[in-house]
Amino acid sequence: MADFPNEIRINPAIINKVIFGGVVVLLVGIGAMGSFYKVDPREEAIVLRLGEFSGSPITEQGLHFKLPFGIDRVTNVEVTTVRKLEFGFATQTPAPRTRYANRSQGQAETSLIVSGDLNIADVEWSTQYMVSNAYNYLFKVRGAEETFRAMNEAVMREVIGDRTINEVLTSGRSEIQQEVKEKLQELANQYELGINLDKVILQDVNPPEAVKASWNDVNEAQQEYSATINIAQSKYNQVVPKADGEAERTVEEAEGYAVQRVNEAKGDADLFKQVFSAYQKAPEVTRTRIYLETLNEVLATGPRKIIMDTEAKGLLPLLNLNKEGKQ
Repeated sequence: MADFPNEIRINPAIINKVIFGGVVVLLVGIGAMGSFYKVDPREEAIVLRLGEFSGSPITEQGLHFKLPFGIDRVTNVEVTTVRKLEFGFATQTPAPRTRYANRSQGQAETSLIVSGDLNIADVEWSTQYMVSNAYNYLFKVRGAEETFRAMNEAVMREVIGDRTINEVLTSGRSEIQQEVKEKLQELANQYELGINLDKVILQDVNPPEAVKASWNDVNEAQQEYSATINIAQSKYNQVVPKADGEAERTVEEAEGYAVQRVNEAKGDADLFKQVFSAYQKAPEVTRTRIYLETLNEVLATGPRKIIMDTEAKGLLPLLNLNKEGKQ
């Protein structure tokens, strides 16, 4: 075979150096790219060096240095964002026009809770919370969110199990929310979940679908019962106070009349005593005075009367008897 004098020969040593240099440059580039991480204002960063945490969470925002190639591993945790767990329902589209997804079988089973009087309530609720300790949230309990969800279900069942179905559906909602929040916070602190509860909201509480129609019938009957009682109470308030007032007025009038009659009787008795005393002192004069006074009272009533002496003469023109007769 003929030799080609212009053939280019490449030294294997040079090739190895080029490859080695390229690898070094690549590693340096990868190391440089993996030597920084960013912390947002709403986050805390947990840095593990060779799998071990030392120090405290990084809270200062901006870029920070870390050792590359997996020596330092960084996990950012949002600590100012309000997180929410939903039970018995799922939000599909948030506000302003909230839409809820159809419930799955698991959600339906979660929301069915037995009350203290052995009735079943379909309870939908949500729990809002924030991460208060990023390290505890990540490493103290495996699956902190799943554990916290199980705590929610257990505490809600415990609290509703201490109440009647009427309390759960009507008057006891605010008390249930507060009690569940307090017990959940106590459990979260006990398990060191690094969670701080914001609020527990009972979204909706209803009887199960299978008995909802019957339950509505019972509620309607109770409402009619209450309405009938209110109408009767209104009629009572219209009639009874008026009758009580009239009875009280009649009693007061009777008492006033009795006082009047007693006072008149006392006055007549005192007058009789005075007349009797005067009569004892001058019987003839007193008899005459009483006779004249009585005669005056009797003659003062009825038509006009003229008393004449049978022996009197010439008095008729003066008395004008014709005019008196016309009258």
